[in-house]
Amino acid sequence: MARKEAQNPETPQRILAAAEASFAASGLAGARTERIASRAGVNKALLYYYFGSKRNLYRAVLRHLLEELRRAIVPSGATPRSARERLEAFVGGYFDFLASHPNYPRLIQREVMESQSELGWILRDYQRPLLRAFIAILEAGVREREFRRIDPEQASLSVFGAMVSYFAAAPLWSRFLGRDLLRPAALEARRRALLDFLSYGLLPPSKRAS
Repeated sequence: MARKEAQNPETPQRILAAAEASFAASGLAGARTERIASRAGVNKALLYYYFGSKRNLYRAVLRHLLEELRRAIVPSGATPRSARERLEAFVGGYFDFLASHPNYPRLIQREVMESQSELGWILRDYQRPLLRAFIAILEAGVREREFRRIDPEQASLSVFGAMVSYFAAAPLWSRFLGRDLLRPAALEARRRALLDFLSYGLLPPSKRAS
């Protein structure tokens, strides 16, 4: 049975999914490999067979999520031509990623607040390139007069902050408002509202109606 599990290509994915939930809930120090293995339906030896150590597993979870994020916001096919289309594709992809990966904000927040052991390569390989790509879209929009004159860096902070903070605070706000802000209908309403807000914040008045 152990040999069969080791040869099953779905086994490491199950381990990653179980580890993601455990690390998001308890952090690197608090997560227990026995619990992760149990949730994945494997023995602990198989976990070490695939990942070598708990820290390697933690790093693999982060890298897996960050690769998913990059795929969500960097189009694999033809790039939309206008800056506005590129902006909407980027923001929409990022929002959809956060909606389908609720552990991501918690994991990154834990890394920043508690560990920082992996923060260097996360910033170098993923976060800074994504931020530069978004700033480039804004700069192109200003240059091509699709967007009004703005500070691209400050606008980026506002956009990313609006998206990440929504998902981080949704459980608390759901209790305040008495409804689930993470259900599909609520997420779709929030997505539309965010893109509408961006249109009025970035587009010159003559283009807002379009």
